[in-house]
Amino acid sequence: MSGGAGRVERAAVGHDESIAAQRRWWDGEAADYRAEHGTFLGDSGFVWGPEGWTEAELSLLSPAGGMPPAPVLEIGAGAAQCSRSLRAQGVEVVASDLSGGMLRQGQLIDAIAPDHVPLVQCDGARLPFAEASFGTVFTAYGVVPFVADSAGVMREAARVLRPGGRFVFSTTHPIRWAFPDVPGVSGLSAHQSYWDTRPYVERDARGQVTYVEHHRTLGERVREIVAAGLDLVDLIEPQWPERNDQEWGGWSPTRGRVLPGTAIFVCRKPLA
Repeated sequence: MSGGAGRVERAAVGHDESIAAQRRWWDGEAADYRAEHGTFLGDSGFVWGPEGWTEAELSLLSPAGGMPPAPVLEIGAGAAQCSRSLRAQGVEVVASDLSGGMLRQGQLIDAIAPDHVPLVQCDGARLPFAEASFGTVFTAYGVVPFVADSAGVMREAARVLRPGGRFVFSTTHPIRWAFPDVPGVSGLSAHQSYWDTRPYVERDARGQVTYVEHHRTLGERVREIVAAGLDLVDLIEPQWPERNDQEWGGWSPTRGRVLPGTAIFVCRKPLA
């Protein structure tokens, strides 16, 4: 969660208002975000979350390891680091994001990187691609926690996937919403109901929404996946690795060795 707003609350926010706020926020924060987290993410690295586990280590996009079925679509790509990592391995991939500012950071990387990827600006819940266009769809902490219509994200991923294709996404672990979003020991004591799924909302002095994160319980997330016609193949709750001593907002070694911070959902579109 962001912090630093004029007013913070838990309140309902619709999809359109949420999308407008996210576009403004990430456009404004894109350069600072890359400056702060660029070393951790790399310009061409595939990291699934603040714990630091990579796709090379987890092999979630392809059930047999190796390269995922192409073409591949990344939604909520940010500066397209994950897509660029796949492209470096010869995978046909398209990276998309809501924020033009984040995609411009991707263009800056492409100006000095050997491996470029096509960049598309779009809402992850309203994808501008034909049905069954991609063999794999994924997002690493993109889209899912930032849209009111996360069920629409699942439906769109299923729509553009080919039968047998995988949709893999990582997001904040739902249990974390019951705890303060701070990295130290005070973040280990629950302070609100896990079942309170009102969004976290930041507003400016005029009352305009400037930032939103949306919460779903684990059961709600599974029901969204199933309702979209996808099969849930696996749910990974990665432990904090000993090698990682960095803090990222509320994610830290202190909390990560006690509570799961990330949930990775591995889904598959049935063959028939």
